[in-house]
Amino acid sequence: MYNKPYKIVYCTPSLYVAGGLERVLTLKANYFAEHYQYDITIILTDGKEKPYYYPLSNKIKVINLDINFEELWSCSFFKKVILYLKKQRIFRIKLKKELFSIKPDITISLLRREINFITQINDGSKKIGEIHVNRANYRNFEVGDDLFLKKLFALFWMNSLTKKLKKLDRFVVLTEEDRLQWQELKNVMVIPDPLSFHPLSVSPLASKRVIAVGRYVYQKGFDLLLQAWSIVEKKCLDLELVVYGQGIREPYESLLDKLRIDRNRCHLNGPTADIEREYLNSSIFVLSSRFEGFGMVIVEAMACGLPVVAFNCPCGPKDIISDGVNGILIEKENIEKLAKGIISVAESPDLAKKIAHNAQIRSHDYDLDIIAEKWKSLFDSL
Repeated sequence: MYNKPYKIVYCTPSLYVAGGLERVLTLKANYFAEHYQYDITIILTDGKEKPYYYPLSNKIKVINLDINFEELWSCSFFKKVILYLKKQRIFRIKLKKELFSIKPDITISLLRREINFITQINDGSKKIGEIHVNRANYRNFEVGDDLFLKKLFALFWMNSLTKKLKKLDRFVVLTEEDRLQWQELKNVMVIPDPLSFHPLSVSPLASKRVIAVGRYVYQKGFDLLLQAWSIVEKKCLDLELVVYGQGIREPYESLLDKLRIDRNRCHLNGPTADIEREYLNSSIFVLSSRFEGFGMVIVEAMACGLPVVAFNCPCGPKDIISDGVNGILIEKENIEKLAKGIISVAESPDLAKKIAHNAQIRSHDYDLDIIAEKWKSLFDSL
């Protein structure tokens, strides 16, 4: 029996970005290092000299290979191809050298560029892949981005990817819904993301305030939300909507005017450093996404004692929410039904309190210690 703490290597591009993947990786790595005493190394390819956005335990080692794939962002297509192939070859050589030097028990790819060759590195470690989006949107393009060559490339990439995923010892997805999309794989298991904070109190549901959180991009469906809100605001005259997120807000500001929405009761904000406080000062959370990888904002809102009204989009909401019990699931992209769902919760305090109570209980299933135990069981099984 293996009695020593595991030696684990994570491969990911960088840690300076304020992204969900970076936050989850940091949470898990810190917990593994501090609570299980695992020997954790994170190998990066980009962001040399840039500070990590999320605090990292001093027990964790970080190696930056300084490949600088970000250089590709500013290149023409043909130069990008040539430079990518060159950088990928250097990356493979450097990563192989590090793995043979570290001799980890387990190497985990977050399904970035190393997935192309990670199973070919015979360093003796078990290989795990984990994906943080759903299959259908792994190579997603924004609306209007429908060039034939890009669609063709996405199809080619997915076929190539599945061949590589079959060679992994385990492939981890975030939801049961997404697991069913990988029928050709026999090594898939589900481990959701952990809750990133634990509120000391819950919302009293006293404020007449609906909150939405996410980036201002097509995926998050804030255009659909605003159309629904134009219905809600006429029915619930004392209710206001607040949105928090990064990104370009101008198209949504224009939509406000087009829909003649009352700007005194609808506020499109940038990101906030204290999202927990904003949840606690609200009375309803709404998720209007066209698709998700998981939907951690749902769990965050639940933990803060908010009733959640969410589109039943792929993937995540129906894994987390039992409709009518701990949240309200709405037919995806149905604007009228989304408005009706918000109104029904806003006009029924008893319904809101019942759902919020059950939601808070449900949120504990995503506590970090519970999710970490699932990972430990996986490591033990390998």
